[in-house]
Amino acid sequence: MRGFTAISIALIVTGCQTVGPDFAGPGALPPQAGYDATGGTRAALGQESTRQWWKDFGSAELDQLVERAVSGNQTLAAANATLERARERIRAVTGRTLPQVDARARAEYQQVNLDAFGLSGLLGGAGLGNPELDLYTVGAGVSYDLDLFGGNRRAMEQAVAEGEAQQRQTEAAHLTIAGRVVNQVLTIAALNDRIATQSAIIGEDERTVAMSEARSRAGTGTRVDVLGAQGRLSASRAAVPQMEQQLVEARAMLAILLGITPAELGATAFSLDQFTLPATVPVALPSQLVKQRPDILEAEARLHAATAAIGVATARLYPNVSIGAQLTQTASDPAKLFNGTATGFDLFGGLTAPIFHGGTLKAEKRGAEAAARASAADYRQTVLEAFGQVSSLLSALDTDGRSLAAQQQSLDIASQSLTLTRRSYQAGATGILQTLEASRTHERARMALLEARGRQLINYARLHVATAGGWTGSTATALAEASKQGT
Repeated sequence: MRGFTAISIALIVTGCQTVGPDFAGPGALPPQAGYDATGGTRAALGQESTRQWWKDFGSAELDQLVERAVSGNQTLAAANATLERARERIRAVTGRTLPQVDARARAEYQQVNLDAFGLSGLLGGAGLGNPELDLYTVGAGVSYDLDLFGGNRRAMEQAVAEGEAQQRQTEAAHLTIAGRVVNQVLTIAALNDRIATQSAIIGEDERTVAMSEARSRAGTGTRVDVLGAQGRLSASRAAVPQMEQQLVEARAMLAILLGITPAELGATAFSLDQFTLPATVPVALPSQLVKQRPDILEAEARLHAATAAIGVATARLYPNVSIGAQLTQTASDPAKLFNGTATGFDLFGGLTAPIFHGGTLKAEKRGAEAAARASAADYRQTVLEAFGQVSSLLSALDTDGRSLAAQQQSLDIASQSLTLTRRSYQAGATGILQTLEASRTHERARMALLEARGRQLINYARLHVATAGGWTGSTATALAEASKQGT
């Protein structure tokens, strides 16, 4: 045993190493990596974003709804629980790298087979047969895996990386839920405004019907004019139920995001006018984006875990040495368990080395290497998609500004045209068809302006989500703390 101990110490000092590749990160971005669009004057490239970006809209009600979603959404509750499981796995893997101490106790009644020890011939003549006795044992043992080639260390590295990936996934879930809540609130506001606008259009159509009926009674108009105006009024009224159904569906989706039922939601009398749009939107530079966007950081962490898995698989190809000791107290009478004569001990060392496993271990190593290559490709794809998404939204933000200005001008012209056409119709200089066409043009311009306004606000929120909106987690600290706590 002394010789084995000396050999073990020599192996620890001279042979201990961590096999497999060390994770070096995905490397720098390509020289031309970046965004194609500038986003006009609204994009402030490189400017720091606030963590609670939705407060930029200036709505206390919106702020409260986002906070309710963060605390009550069931998807986030599941993500938080999964994150806690990942942290506990780090602690479990860390515990396996420490000495393992176990206590044992046993009580038994047995018959001793004397023949197994060559004693039956000596005692058989006395007619005693095989004796029966009670036996009580208590003791404790300690064992330790020397981990000469770092398989356990790589397993811990893998667990920490997977925990970081789950942390990033949880951050992404929080960011996504906040974005979806903002999107639903803005959708509800746009629908409320559309319904209000449609009600105003119905009022205008009712005035047109009244004018056509008055002209018909005065003999300056025809029944055809009245029917045309009434048909337009019916069409305007028919559009309201569909809008109201869309509002019900939007409210139901918002309630789901908050983790409540639609009946618990309460009033949602939002209007687009109550939300402000900042003059500029902070946008992370490409070099910043890869360091703060949760899905990119998650992909990097999964690449790290896949790289560590290669080391785990490689370590299985090498010998493994474990040492340990046991101390036991054994007696046939419980009262004598702790006498000096009942003491026994065992010091041991063991070595296992793979000889033939049918190619399984090498195949597992090659599989781990392939998984790492796949994770590297996933990381690059995630970065490309992120850059493409930000570029598209920057362009959309610029387009929204120009579109909103054009739609406002179109509405101003349509309003003037409708006013003049109605006056001309009342004076008998214009027919009903021209009046109805002017009304339809005005209606389309009003709805288009609402859509442009809502789209601009939603794209602003989407850009915040796409650039992570300042969401940087304290992953390193949390995971490092978890890795220090064994069981």
